[in-house]
Amino acid sequence: MPKSSRRPYTLLPRWRVLRSQDVLLGPGKADLLDAIAQTGSLRLAARALGMSYMRAWKLVQTMNGAFRDPLVQTARGGSSHGSAGLTRTGRTVITLYREMEKKSLTAAAVSWRRLRRFLA
Repeated sequence: MPKSSRRPYTLLPRWRVLRSQDVLLGPGKADLLDAIAQTGSLRLAARALGMSYMRAWKLVQTMNGAFRDPLVQTARGGSSHGSAGLTRTGRTVITLYREMEKKSLTAAAVSWRRLRRFLA
């Protein structure tokens, strides 16, 4: 296969904050936080990520219980389906998480260039 028709390779950092075996924050939970911030709704965030509302709710409960202050604030809404948003702590945590991802890519850049030479 000529080099020009190859798909480019991507390095993707996958940070996880663990307590024992429990993932308190990782790529999926970070994506959920971003989706909540974007949609203002737990239901819409779950739908955008292809997960059930109950799964998203459980992830939010895990994150809210793991941090000193909650990351997500929700409000029940009846027919309007309620709302959800990131707290100040939630916004700070997702900003720091994404910063860690970016910095890890920068730190790995030289080794990544060297490793790509071995890829088909």
